Amino acid sequence: MKKKQYLLIFFILSIVWIFGTNYLLSLYAPSPFVEVIEHSKEVLYVLLAGWLFYYFITKMEELNVAKEEEKRLTTLINSMVDFVNFKDGEGRWIQANDFGLKLFDIENVDYKGKKDSELAEYSNYFSDALRYCEISDEEAWKAGGIIRVEEALAQPDGSVKTFDTIKVPLFNEDGSRQGLVIIGRDITERKNVETLLEESRQQYRSLFEYSPDIVSMLDLNGTITNLNPQFEKITGFSRDEYIGKNLADLIPETHRQKVLEKVASVVENRCPQMFEVELVNTNGKALIFQSTSLPIIVNEKIAGIICNSRDVTELRETEERLRRTDKLSVVGELSASVAHEIRNPLTSLKGLVQLLQMEDEKHQLYYRIMIDELNRINHIVSELLLLAKPQQIKFTEADLQMILHDVISLLKTEASLHNIQIEFQVKDHSVLIECEPNQLKQLFINIVKNAIEASSSGDSVLITMESFDNNVSIRVKDEGVGISKELLERIGEPFYSSKEKGTGLGMTVSFKIVQSHNGTIKFNSEPEKGTEVIVQLPIKHEDKMKNIEKTTK
Repeated sequence: MKKKQYLLIFFILSIVWIFGTNYLLSLYAPSPFVEVIEHSKEVLYVLLAGWLFYYFITKMEELNVAKEEEKRLTTLINSMVDFVNFKDGEGRWIQANDFGLKLFDIENVDYKGKKDSELAEYSNYFSDALRYCEISDEEAWKAGGIIRVEEALAQPDGSVKTFDTIKVPLFNEDGSRQGLVIIGRDITERKNVETLLEESRQQYRSLFEYSPDIVSMLDLNGTITNLNPQFEKITGFSRDEYIGKNLADLIPETHRQKVLEKVASVVENRCPQMFEVELVNTNGKALIFQSTSLPIIVNEKIAGIICNSRDVTELRETEERLRRTDKLSVVGELSASVAHEIRNPLTSLKGLVQLLQMEDEKHQLYYRIMIDELNRINHIVSELLLLAKPQQIKFTEADLQMILHDVISLLKTEASLHNIQIEFQVKDHSVLIECEPNQLKQLFINIVKNAIEASSSGDSVLITMESFDNNVSIRVKDEGVGISKELLERIGEPFYSSKEKGTGLGMTVSFKIVQSHNGTIKFNSEPEKGTEVIVQLPIKHEDKMKNIEKTTK
């Protein structure tokens, strides 16, 4: 109430007191009691007036304090960047801050005492959202305690705002509903950042998990912290077996120092490093990887290293085949120009030596040596011509066991002279393949003869054969001197041989024969422990037809 209203009430009560008391006293006068009242009514008036003044002043102070508290509360909630709303036990709005009023587009609405469904009539776009608030509030009442929910609020421009909303229900002592406090914080930007971060994580995870190459992550000490699934697919080893171990445990000793130096350079110089490393898979096959190591930079500090390793084994093998092919091409051109020039005078020389041998019995030893050497020259020329001239190959079906029997029969005498046994594990059935039989004979003669020459007296040469799918594998294993690593890398190159009188053309021709049959040849050897040659040939060729003429290049 206003001060003027309180003053008016005081005047009215004063007049009523004066005229009322005088009138009452006149009714009972004269009387001793009336005289006492007449002399004390002023004192009573002062007491009553003082009490009334005290009561009204106290009430005014209480009202002022309440107004001040309400003003402070209004200032506080309006300064908040969150939506704040107070409701009574019936869901009627008691107070809301400006942010909340603007949020639901009801800034100019007298909201106090109205429910959400009633306020929905004043909002053009957010009417459905306001009606839903009553449903959400009811869940808070049923929960009987503080609840926290994320609520999405569609905006007129098509965007969506997300609020982290806390609802606090208040109850009276008898359990009845007293009020509801609602605080909602706009977390739209945070949710957008989280979404972008999650998308980035998913992209990184996809890049890491589904990369066709081996991807490994290391800490600054070289410890492997993660490996992608491709590691298991390519190497056959379990990821869990190596995660937590140092990189040095994974790298063979021959490449270890180089790899560790490259990795250390990434940490020291913060720049990418490329290198090649050789690993052996669970099947014992050597794989060549081209690795790129990159620093992981977090807050401008290096936190680790990520390595991307691509399997380039087939690429390197192809490059090696091309290198050999280039050499064969050069040898072929050289052979074509030399072989024909040699063969003609060679034939004349051999004829003359044979004529002298018939007429001169005194020097037969010399003539025999000359003919042997001329035959060796003729054999070399034949090999040169084989490399120089493209051969037309007519594939026919032949028994591989019979081919090997013929080779063994041919070389058995030479092996016996050196006290070397040739053992052949015969199959109980024929092994028919599409091939050029004479070339395969020449191939296995070269391989078995080399095994015999590498063996010592009392050794044995073991020949085994195994067929699977559309391939047959022939293994020739000796117990001889073995082949050094240097020679093993260069085996098959023209004119490169460890034999005193070797030309290196025998294995070159062998490689060419295997290549023309779409097969593979592999050498496993250790010095002083022997050598194993593995030849793998297709049983049938792709077109499945016999008598195919094929030109080798």
